[in-house]
Amino acid sequence: MTDNTVSSTARVLGAGLRALLVLTLVCGVLYPLAVTGAAQALFSDRANGSEIKDANGRVVGSSLIGQRYDLPLKEGEESPAPDLKWFQPRPSNGLGTNSVNTQYSLLVSGATNRSGDNEELVRWVKDAKAAVVKDNSTATYQVNPTDIPPDAVTSSASGLDPHISPAYAGLQVHRVAEKNGLDVKKVEDLVKDHTTGRLLGFMGEPRVNVLELNTALRDLSRE
Repeated sequence: MTDNTVSSTARVLGAGLRALLVLTLVCGVLYPLAVTGAAQALFSDRANGSEIKDANGRVVGSSLIGQRYDLPLKEGEESPAPDLKWFQPRPSNGLGTNSVNTQYSLLVSGATNRSGDNEELVRWVKDAKAAVVKDNSTATYQVNPTDIPPDAVTSSASGLDPHISPAYAGLQVHRVAEKNGLDVKKVEDLVKDHTTGRLLGFMGEPRVNVLELNTALRDLSRE
């Protein structure tokens, strides 16, 4: 190999190394820092996962993902019973549970994709409706089956919807007030304070974030 060939090869390798270093610095360091900085400056809440915090500043979850409020699973039970001191979210059938992560029982996001006349879906809805009446009727308040909104007995497309309708939240007020020893009016006001209206007044539907509502309920119960 001649000296000219060695020199030419060295120049090519040097140019390639410089390009690698520059691209690594720009694409691997400066650009991510710029995007992260802009996200934190302009959309810090969303960039950090839309966290919800309680009165003590402790992160309790994300406003984008629904949570269940259940009692500990008892021996012989296939699924835990709902903890009725809390507002309950929509049913979350999803597509089943994961088979990879055995440490946590995770719901696979997705819709059931069953038609309206599917026998299994009809049975789910009937069972859910009966449970809503039973769980939310109190000594002074009887749930009328005709007042039960659809979101109380059907899951969302993702199975992880963090919201319920104001009607479903209102239906749960008497039971939540009784279980927590609170005045019904206070719990009703709590629901009103955490009801979000339509975007720009006409897009979407009024909704209540269950995690935000239950976080406020926990704070109220501690007063």
